[in-house]
Amino acid sequence: MVKVLNVISDTNIGGAGRVILNYLKYSDRASFDTAVCLPRGSLLAAPLRDAGAGVYELDISPDKSFDRGDIRKLRQLIRELDPDIVHTHGSLSGRIAGRRCGKTVIYTRHSVFPVSPRIRSGPGHLLNKLVNEHYADRIIAVSQAAKENLTDGGISAGLIDVVINGVEPVSRVSGEERRLLRARYGIGEDDFACGIIARIEPYKGHMIILDAAKILRDEGRSVKVAVAGTGSFEEEVRKRAAELGLQDNVIFLGFVSDVAPVYGMLDAQLNASYGTEATSLSLLEGMSAGLPAIVSDYGGNPYIIEHEKNGLVFKSMDSRGLADQIRRLMSDPALYAKLAENAPLMYSARYTGKIFAENIEAVYQKALKGVNDGK
Repeated sequence: MVKVLNVISDTNIGGAGRVILNYLKYSDRASFDTAVCLPRGSLLAAPLRDAGAGVYELDISPDKSFDRGDIRKLRQLIRELDPDIVHTHGSLSGRIAGRRCGKTVIYTRHSVFPVSPRIRSGPGHLLNKLVNEHYADRIIAVSQAAKENLTDGGISAGLIDVVINGVEPVSRVSGEERRLLRARYGIGEDDFACGIIARIEPYKGHMIILDAAKILRDEGRSVKVAVAGTGSFEEEVRKRAAELGLQDNVIFLGFVSDVAPVYGMLDAQLNASYGTEATSLSLLEGMSAGLPAIVSDYGGNPYIIEHEKNGLVFKSMDSRGLADQIRRLMSDPALYAKLAENAPLMYSARYTGKIFAENIEAVYQKALKGVNDGK
């Protein structure tokens, strides 16, 4: 039995937390015992316990990768639990504590960011390489874009394993349920309903989606946009929708705990991110539900959504480009049918929770065998 201690500093249930939860649903529990350390009071604690993980809440800094004082607390827990692997999710404090306890350390990079000039070259490049390679035996990148992010910062490619996230399939709604859902939200039979399921933050591109919706509305096209989620930028997005006169075109759903009905009433999924997007779990869920997607070319999006295969891709931050692709999908039934058919097939072949869990466990075995050919 391999004992794995995950360390995560998140206080809310974000992408990294959902990844751990998805792993637990499909993990090989006969071979791997999973525990999670997180800040006291984290919203992740309860669902992790429900999923069968051992949960350890510590008084460590919330939502912060590094705090010198946290290292001692984490070292004490690691000594008590004596795991074979310390698997951190952005926590540098966890990596340092794991290494100082002599444990095998794995670090997952969940996001994509523009690489700072300070670490792209020169002394910072070397320092970033040395720190990251010293405090990790293997690094997991959740997309090819995340791997490129890491290598641009000096980290050896051979140390990095790309493991694309996987999700549980979304339940499909019946034709009658779809009709009722659309009627409830004022979506007509002839309306083309797009939707985004994401935190409402500037870098998620909601403003770009609104501008594209206005372009199509002004052309006289029957387009509706459903916005599911909340966030710090919600008030600004609502205000912008009103300024553009899109009250009849944009539907704000707020926080949605059960996403299946949302996917069920849509014709296409949107992702207009221009920051941090590595592997969108929402895109994977939409694929499982048979939804074509229209996505920006930022980060991991074009690796998941292949242009004209299971969706369409537009240039990041280009609202007119997004409008063009929505218009194209609306106007070409044969293309739509092809993308809708391919989406669930590609999901089943690449992005299931079972495939994801098996790939994570393969990295665990590789790390325990000392495969560190990237150093």
